[in-house]
Amino acid sequence: MLLIQETPDLSAYLAADEVVDHHHPLVREAAARLAAEAADSYAYAHAAYEFVRDAIPHSADSGDMRVTWRASDVLEQGTGICHAKAHALAALLRAEDIPTAFCYQRLTHDAGTGHVVHGLVAVRFQGAWHRQDCRGNKPGVDARFSLGGERLAFVPDGESSEVDYPVLYAAPHSAVLRALKDAPDRPYLWEHLPDAL
Repeated sequence: MLLIQETPDLSAYLAADEVVDHHHPLVREAAARLAAEAADSYAYAHAAYEFVRDAIPHSADSGDMRVTWRASDVLEQGTGICHAKAHALAALLRAEDIPTAFCYQRLTHDAGTGHVVHGLVAVRFQGAWHRQDCRGNKPGVDARFSLGGERLAFVPDGESSEVDYPVLYAAPHSAVLRALKDAPDRPYLWEHLPDAL
């Protein structure tokens, strides 16, 4: 799939904002800890990915009802859905000057009714974008950090009206962010996540 940058300005994919708050002390502390053990930016990106994928449970997998959306809150509370975990990974990567974009898939909803938008990131290495899905592994899901072919959590099924969206966003999509911010808890969020972009 051809990935399309929302903006040609690569600096937009390094920016901090209220969601990707990579200047926050918690983000900086986690980035410094991961960077201390990494030989180069690739090793750092791989370590940051595995940290978010494995050390921060997906709240639906762990049964956590809290809703996080700001990167520093995801790190502090140690929980989040796919979108929140993508925000945390983007903040850790951008903190070390690795361009990171937000990307999305339209998938069949976990409840089996309708569809839901799933969030992941893309990192820029070797002059190209590479999508990464840090939602967390579980039975039937085996996502891996990879620059040599995608190892995502889910592969959309076109026959089920699932979609890989090609746009690489510099900031989280407004519809996703609004749903996260408005949700008092995860059950409410599950009912109000967008089903398409």
